[in-house]
Amino acid sequence: MTIQPLLKFPHPGLRTACAPVSSFDDDLRLLADDLLETMRAAPGVGITAAHIGVHRRVTVIELSRDDGIRTYVNPEITWSSPETMQHIEGSVSMPGATENVTRPKSIRFRYQDLSGVLHEEDAEGFLAICIQHEIDQLDGIFWLQRLSKLKRDRLVRKWEKMKA
Repeated sequence: MTIQPLLKFPHPGLRTACAPVSSFDDDLRLLADDLLETMRAAPGVGITAAHIGVHRRVTVIELSRDDGIRTYVNPEITWSSPETMQHIEGSVSMPGATENVTRPKSIRFRYQDLSGVLHEEDAEGFLAICIQHEIDQLDGIFWLQRLSKLKRDRLVRKWEKMKA
């Protein structure tokens, strides 16, 4: 397991859609292990392969050490509730920058595990928010794109000052 360098906003790789995974092999397991170590070092609660410049549909989420590691391969949302909630979001690729984002409160999604077995689950609350956030990233949608232009511009200016 190796901590990988993170792409930093505004790297164009953060707006690149990821290709589906078709080989469920040792390389995929190594990628998932590297993602976990990189996410913990960042620190964060979710990361995608795109964050390290690997454009494959893999994400790792660990809401807490007690909650356990969740690895999703080729995840996709199949249903989302009309009820929404706001939550403060950020990114390991833009540390220190956060803003409220509104998303569906509950979702149903399907994914494959590291062995290629297909699963379908429901998620709500914080887990649902995290899964939606990471699937957006796999689709090439950086979380800032979920903000109004005014909020996005303000946050980008703040980010630029923080980097300087």
